[in-house]
Amino acid sequence: MELWDVLDENRQKTGKTIVRGEALNPNEYHLVVFAFIRNSQGKFIISKRTPNKTSPNKWEVTGGSALAGDDSITAVKREVKEELGIDLTDEGVLIRSVKHNSECSYFSDIWLFEEDIDMEAIVCQPEEVSEARLATKEEIYSLVKEDQFVAENPAVVGCLAFL
Repeated sequence: MELWDVLDENRQKTGKTIVRGEALNPNEYHLVVFAFIRNSQGKFIISKRTPNKTSPNKWEVTGGSALAGDDSITAVKREVKEELGIDLTDEGVLIRSVKHNSECSYFSDIWLFEEDIDMEAIVCQPEEVSEARLATKEEIYSLVKEDQFVAENPAVVGCLAFL
């Protein structure tokens, strides 16, 4: 069971938690994080979603929901560790934070990590990720165009232009 902190429209914790999948009330949000991991050659680690997830078999940057008690940096590093089995040593830079108003409203924090990761060291979490690879910005844009990259959150793909 995954618990999320409930945030108000100003991104402040309300003191309330909900179980993942429970409906948020109007003006309630949760935190979602994304990690662009770029190596010294300018390539990004992307991962492929497993067939059992929404947007099955599409590529994405690693991300997920913050758990109750997580701050943004803790959540993003935990997600990378869980999904790819790697510990990020770079402190990371928060490159964008966006408030999304939808059926399940959330704040998305998009991080950049500059780190050379040994791709042989990646261990994909079988429930979440089927494979991982390196890709250039151009390759990611091509995957988006071919509908092979998760693009439901336009803020994530939009950040590529600044990286």
